[in-house]
Amino acid sequence: MEREVKVRPEKEAVVQEVKDKLGRAKGVVLTEYRGLNVQQLSDLRRRLRAQSIDYHVLKNTLVRIAANEIDLNELEPYLVGPMAIAFGYDDPLAPVKVLSEFARGVKNFVLKAGLVEGRVFDAKALQSIALLPPKEVLLAKVVGGLQSPISGLVYVLNGPVQKLAMALGQIAKEKEAQGAA
Repeated sequence: MEREVKVRPEKEAVVQEVKDKLGRAKGVVLTEYRGLNVQQLSDLRRRLRAQSIDYHVLKNTLVRIAANEIDLNELEPYLVGPMAIAFGYDDPLAPVKVLSEFARGVKNFVLKAGLVEGRVFDAKALQSIALLPPKEVLLAKVVGGLQSPISGLVYVLNGPVQKLAMALGQIAKEKEAQGAA
């Protein structure tokens, strides 16, 4: 039986803001920031701001309520301990990439889970996602992969036409030579 959670009016605005951010964000990463010093946290926030990524320390209970209200119940197991959330609105992989890079240099910083284009991923999957090339590179590879067979086909189909044109040109030269003689 699901229990009704009462949210005090002053906290309702925070729940609404989190719902809005979760709904608009293309990429979201939940992190455990325990043990970071002020300098590390400032460096992290600077890196995230450079990519237009919001980063907020939020109460797990309020995030849980917001997530459940927009049917993101899969986030609930990750909402434990001291947590901050990064919201990326443009590139769905940007928060994952920035935070993964930061985590490589800071042992206390942990990626817990993420939400990429509406799908929840655990920390291990986020590490794999962080290794993906940027979207533009992937699209270029797809286009190149599609273009290559087409170019080959055009070349193969053009071969007989070129041979026919060369043969007709040769015949025309022979006819000219016979007519001049």
